Amino acid sequence: MFDWMQVVLRRLGFFIAHVPIYVAGPVMILVGALDSSLLSLPEINDYLVIARCFTHPRAVVFFPLFASTGSMLGCLLLYTILQRGGLAVLHRKFKLEHIQRVERAYARFGILALAIPALLPPPMPFKIFVATAGALQFPRRKFLVTILIARSVRYYTEGILAVYYGRRVLVFLQDNGLMIVTAVFALCVVALAIYLLTNKGRAAVKSAKE
Repeated sequence: MFDWMQVVLRRLGFFIAHVPIYVAGPVMILVGALDSSLLSLPEINDYLVIARCFTHPRAVVFFPLFASTGSMLGCLLLYTILQRGGLAVLHRKFKLEHIQRVERAYARFGILALAIPALLPPPMPFKIFVATAGALQFPRRKFLVTILIARSVRYYTEGILAVYYGRRVLVFLQDNGLMIVTAVFALCVVALAIYLLTNKGRAAVKSAKE
């Protein structure tokens, strides 16, 4: 991250941590929406949630929901743009091989292909999954519910950890993001394999092929 961005991030974190909640909440929603749609500010939502919950431990009850809502609204904007523009816009924004990988992930894992990137911290890519969901006409309601739940789990977890461990949580995410992504992805693959071995899973696969 550039030095000027670090300065802005620190100042924004101080602002979010110390202003009244009726100011911090709407600002958090706006920042989350911009980050998930038009801008790309890795970890900014995580940092702000951790800063607020560390400074005001009681905020962990509700503040992560502001970040989740903002992220959901930003994703909805990106989803809508790609839904209207279709695959043509998608191909202009992302490399073809990346799009094909995401499409295969949707075809193979379904809702998990969206939930896992929404849940995990960087370096897991996320916007390409949102954009592809729009281009592929992924059901809007299922899309919004998935984003809101996954982001809420992520931010509430970070907020709770911040109450006990402070800003060290963000350092841990920065240093171990790739390890977390790999571990969670492996667990999801194992869970999917177990599901496919059950009678219900085999029936679902058979029904999808018919």
